[in-house]
Amino acid sequence: MKAELITQFKDIAPNGDIIEMVVWYVPTPIPPTTHHYKYRLVYIVDGKRVVGFDNERGKGDHKHWADVEYPYVFKDIEILIEDFLLEVDQWKNVH
Repeated sequence: MKAELITQFKDIAPNGDIIEMVVWYVPTPIPPTTHHYKYRLVYIVDGKRVVGFDNERGKGDHKHWADVEYPYVFKDIEILIEDFLLEVDQWKNVH
C-alpha cells in the first residue's frame, strides 16, 4: 500500500500570511511515532514559519512556536487541526 493523501489545504491571506496543511495516511508509522499519519501544518508570516506542527523521522510529533520546538501529543487528525488553528489564533492575538 502506498501513502494516501488525506487532506491538502493552502490559503494565502490578502496580507500575505500563509496557512498550509498536508496530511498523509502512511502504511507504516514514521518512527518514533506509532500512528499512521505523516503531517505538516504551518502558518507563515513575512516568509517565516511562526507556528508549525509536524512529525519527522527521528523526532516524532512536535510543534513549533517561533524558533522554539515543543513536544506534541498526537491524538487524531481532527484534534491536530483544531490544536493548530487554536495556536494560529493565539499567535495572531499576541502579535
